[in-house]
Amino acid sequence: MTLAEAHTPVMSAEVVSALRPDADAILVDATFGRGGHTRALMEHLGPEGQLFAMDRDPMACAFAKDWASFEPRLKVIQAPFSKLSEELLNLGIVGKVSGIVLDLGVSSPQLDEPERGFSFMRDGPLDMRMDPTSGTPVSDWLMDVSEEDLIDVLRTLGEERFARRIARAIVEVREEKMLTSTTALADLVSECVPTREPGKHPATRTFQAFRIYINREMEELDAVLPQALEVLNPGGRLAVISFHSLEDRKVKNFFRKEFKGDPFPIDLPVTKYDLHPGIETVERPTRPSEIEVNQNPRARSAVLRSAQKSVGEPV
Repeated sequence: MTLAEAHTPVMSAEVVSALRPDADAILVDATFGRGGHTRALMEHLGPEGQLFAMDRDPMACAFAKDWASFEPRLKVIQAPFSKLSEELLNLGIVGKVSGIVLDLGVSSPQLDEPERGFSFMRDGPLDMRMDPTSGTPVSDWLMDVSEEDLIDVLRTLGEERFARRIARAIVEVREEKMLTSTTALADLVSECVPTREPGKHPATRTFQAFRIYINREMEELDAVLPQALEVLNPGGRLAVISFHSLEDRKVKNFFRKEFKGDPFPIDLPVTKYDLHPGIETVERPTRPSEIEVNQNPRARSAVLRSAQKSVGEPV
């Protein structure tokens, strides 16, 4: 894939607006994918600016390294974003970063490549690992997981109303054969779901739940949010795009907690700086425009939340 063929990122103009990069800024795109947000941000960087592209997907990093071979401002980090502070500490830039973007969930290239096993729209191996070199493919996990654990994953991570019915069907099928393809799983789930949500494939929630579980996406998000605040400089900005309510709720609650600061009793006569808030400004959530959704239907469920790190008590 060439730079010209790279996918269109969700709300790229809004991300740039949220991070407000200076020409000499140090930025981090912690979910590089195929570099859509990186391209948009680098247009605002001068020769002294730097952008660190981070991803756990080896294919994404290979793409980024090809780009970095002729773009000196771009540096590549292959790691899950739960290792953000560790990686940036090794690079000596903790506290110097002025903007970070997190575009959560699965990337368009992962969905579009059948061999990655993310999409129920294309037949491929039932894998779904964002890093195919580590972890367990969904097909292997489904052979060993208990029915009750399967129900819990479907309900908790997929918010699937028919979790018990789907889990029972999977357990019955695996007694005779291994589920190894995306279409086999999608067809099985379709037979279990009696009603369809308008505009949604009946397997959407199941695939979401299994992908989130196998990649530990909720745990990754819990780990990276406080690290992002840690590595930002005072007044630095964080932008997070989420695609479902589970992610968005975590981001919203984290921003709210850090904006509120230490839990002092409300009747104590203290200033806001005595509460040590980690965040001093939280912007209103932003959704993609109707024009963008028409051009890129995958943007439909996206929500962008952004915040500014506290600069500390005035002197």
